[in-house]
Amino acid sequence: MHHCITPHTSIISARTDCVPRANGSQTLRLRSVRCLAWSCLFALSASAAPTEALERVATRRILFGHQSVGANLVEGLAALGAAHLVIKEGRDPGAFVTPAFVHTRVGRNEDPASKVADFEAALEAIGGRADIALFKFCYVDFSATTDVDALFGTYVAALQRLHAKYPAVTFVHVTAPLTVVQSGPVAWLKRVLGKAPGGARENAVRHHYNELLRTRLAGEPLFDLAQAEATKADGSLNTVELDGEQVPALVAAWSDDGQHLNGEGRARVARALITRLGSIP
Repeated sequence: MHHCITPHTSIISARTDCVPRANGSQTLRLRSVRCLAWSCLFALSASAAPTEALERVATRRILFGHQSVGANLVEGLAALGAAHLVIKEGRDPGAFVTPAFVHTRVGRNEDPASKVADFEAALEAIGGRADIALFKFCYVDFSATTDVDALFGTYVAALQRLHAKYPAVTFVHVTAPLTVVQSGPVAWLKRVLGKAPGGARENAVRHHYNELLRTRLAGEPLFDLAQAEATKADGSLNTVELDGEQVPALVAAWSDDGQHLNGEGRARVARALITRLGSIP
């Protein structure tokens, strides 16, 4: 059984919760109940290696497109699934003859449209032989001025084409990764001066995109990478306030540079990914 965007998915008519802003823009409201449930799920998935899920994933042919944070995730998978997963890199159709987790770099950082196009090219290169296919944007693909609605439209259009061309492939959406938000005296002074701490506004843009995935593509397979990154060890969600909204942020303990995942972060996110992929029929 596969779950994909259908060719008739409507970008315009799909439901979403938005809060209008005075400047005419819209920001998506954080759904506290849903986020609490997801946080609890990620806390549980981070507690132990999901052996049953690993064994299930090990029977699939999976294509994963990524850049740097994705490389962190692959490192986490290699450590987590050493006894179960066959991990390969590249776009050789021969890599999909037998079950394997095959990853490849897609597109260019700071050019998200290039990643969408290159993901399509990767599926073409392997002849659509994957059972499951997914790719992720990088945190650096989103700035404070990114046109999120246009990017989302580009992404959905590409997935519609892929679904039509490769109906046997299960396509899994992936939320955009987050960064640690600046804290301490400098962040405090910025707030006093009416400015946002470093990283907060960019995370708000990423959150906007992620909420579009969660709401407009509700019911489709989704790996909530952002939720995993923003979930603390106790299961609570790490957020910062920006313009009256709570915006999720990468937990500082899961990163050494505020952007990429450290050993603990890689392990937790890899477990969350295996749990999600292992739940796909």
